[in-house]
Amino acid sequence: MKNLILLLALTPVIAFSQVSSPVLESYIQEGLKNNLALQQESLEIEKAQESIKQAKANFSPKITFAPTYTVAAGGRRLSFPVGDLLNPVYSTLNKLTNTSNFPQVENVNELLAPNNFHDTKFSFQYPIYNTDIRYNLLIQRDLLTAQEAKKRIIENEVRYNITIAYLQYLQTLEVEKIFSASRIVLSDFVKLNEKLVNNNVATKDVIYSAEYEVSKLDQQVAVMDKNRYTAQAYLNFLMNRDFMTEIIADTVFLDANTKVNVTDVRQQSINNRQEISQLKANIQASASAIKLQEMNSLRPQVFVGGTTGFQGNGYTFKNQAYIIGQLGLTWDVFHGHEKKSKIQQAKIQKSILETKLEEVQKQIQLQVSQAYFELEAAQKTLPSAKDGTVKAEKYFKVVDSRYRNGQAILVEYLRAQNEVITAQLQESLAKYDILLKKATLDKVAAVR
Repeated sequence: MKNLILLLALTPVIAFSQVSSPVLESYIQEGLKNNLALQQESLEIEKAQESIKQAKANFSPKITFAPTYTVAAGGRRLSFPVGDLLNPVYSTLNKLTNTSNFPQVENVNELLAPNNFHDTKFSFQYPIYNTDIRYNLLIQRDLLTAQEAKKRIIENEVRYNITIAYLQYLQTLEVEKIFSASRIVLSDFVKLNEKLVNNNVATKDVIYSAEYEVSKLDQQVAVMDKNRYTAQAYLNFLMNRDFMTEIIADTVFLDANTKVNVTDVRQQSINNRQEISQLKANIQASASAIKLQEMNSLRPQVFVGGTTGFQGNGYTFKNQAYIIGQLGLTWDVFHGHEKKSKIQQAKIQKSILETKLEEVQKQIQLQVSQAYFELEAAQKTLPSAKDGTVKAEKYFKVVDSRYRNGQAILVEYLRAQNEVITAQLQESLAKYDILLKKATLDKVAAVR
């Protein structure tokens, strides 16, 4: 029996779905709302949405305000004897014309680094034709779709984990009921033996043996209490609330229908599994990346732009205004076959994802088949377990009657009582095993 109790305590965490318990559904919704892993995925989706906004912004003109002010001292100078060259000529012209229309000119001796110089300007640039912008937007949208599919995968995990934690909690309650009923029987057995000893029908060793059995059962109840608190803490952890928050027990869904059509489930798994949706979105993103590289290798990028502002020495803005218009074209004609390599690299990435998709689809089909056969095996076990409980209880009644009439020994009585507990635990394990196996099938088929 100890091995069976240990098996109940270590039952693996398996998904469960298609329940109708309003209590459980409220816990699932609370978990979906508060779960920290889902909150992280929501932030990742918001991040991807911002990437789309950034990609869309590239279609709009870019306007930049960029004022600069320069102070310089020292450095190279530009020296040119323009005065020495022109002043003799200007002097001669003034004499010939008897005027002063030709003033004297200073030699040029200016710093190459401008001092007290400002350039206060607005610049704008607008893409007329740019394939990078268009396909980058398509890629970002596909990546958002993949991120949303990833969140739905985690939502399914959270839903199933909350359900299984709740199911395990209910299972510990049922085991405790079995132990409590058995303790009542053993306590009555102790009293019976005390009467037998008082009537000199039996010796005190029967009392000690019966009390020892009660003590062993109390130890097992303590283990199940620990398991119940563990299941309670884990369930509250999944809902991101205090670990000791009370859990409401609702067993209305324990008799849920577990019959399935394996063909329908297989098809449903292909249609609903979010891993497939995620891979398809990534494949589409890879296809857009291929197109981006192909278009980028064949066509140039064309843009218009311009600059307007004020430029000159000192912030006077008088006679300093200027404006520049631009029409630009960028086209990388040759770079060591880099573009051809990028196209091939993008195609390889797409092939990797397509191969992965085929593998995942086959893995899902295998998972569905395995889960279906395991459910069938579990369903065949329950009738035998129920029949075992009925027979064990009948056998115990016979032995109990014989013991009270002095026709059975202590060991026989205790063995019959132990077999009742074992049979009840086996029936409980078989009943929950069906629910767990059905849950596994629902999970791998993405039943919602």
